[in-house]
Amino acid sequence: MPASRPSFPSEPHSRRLGTGGGPSGGERLLRAQLVIALVLGFTILAVILYLWRRPSGKENQEAAVPSASSSAGVPEPTIVRTKVEPPKAPPPHVKTSAVQHLKCGASPKATAADANLCDSLPSFEQSLTKAIVDTAADCVPVPKEEGTINFVLTVDFRNHDARVYPGRSGSWKGKQAKKAAECVKHAMTAPNWETMSHQYRYYMLSVLATYPAESTMSGLPTFGE
Repeated sequence: MPASRPSFPSEPHSRRLGTGGGPSGGERLLRAQLVIALVLGFTILAVILYLWRRPSGKENQEAAVPSASSSAGVPEPTIVRTKVEPPKAPPPHVKTSAVQHLKCGASPKATAADANLCDSLPSFEQSLTKAIVDTAADCVPVPKEEGTINFVLTVDFRNHDARVYPGRSGSWKGKQAKKAAECVKHAMTAPNWETMSHQYRYYMLSVLATYPAESTMSGLPTFGE
């Protein structure tokens, strides 16, 4: 009789096929599928959020269109160039003549026979003329008729004395003329006696001032008030 072969328990069918049908292999497969599903879900969600929030580029265009239309609808302001004239100087309240040299000498009594021989005193002459012009509105009220005051200046270098008074040749005399002379004297610059050059010790000179009438000057008190 042929010898009988020993019988062995047959292996499971799943193992022979190499499918790994054990419980540990199934769990690993399930986990892998879950991971893949989560990754795909997050990817799809990210794409949806990007497409939803992505700027379309139309916002700037829409904002620019109204500004362009509004600027086109509003006319540009017209620039009007006006000529600015410099302020005109007010008319002088007084007109002054050239300085006249009347006397010069060692003293008021001992003067030169010819006044043309007298040398000039630029500091006194300029100071007197400037004081007459600067104080015209304050020293002399506006007259109803044009008038003149002949301001006479005497200079004594020995006594360091200078005086101003109204001369006889002016049309205005009296108290108002004396007040005007005193006002002009106070407005003159104090001289520097030590440094001023001069040929004589005593001088007399004058400036004739002409004041306009009330018709040419308004808003100032009249002469004699």
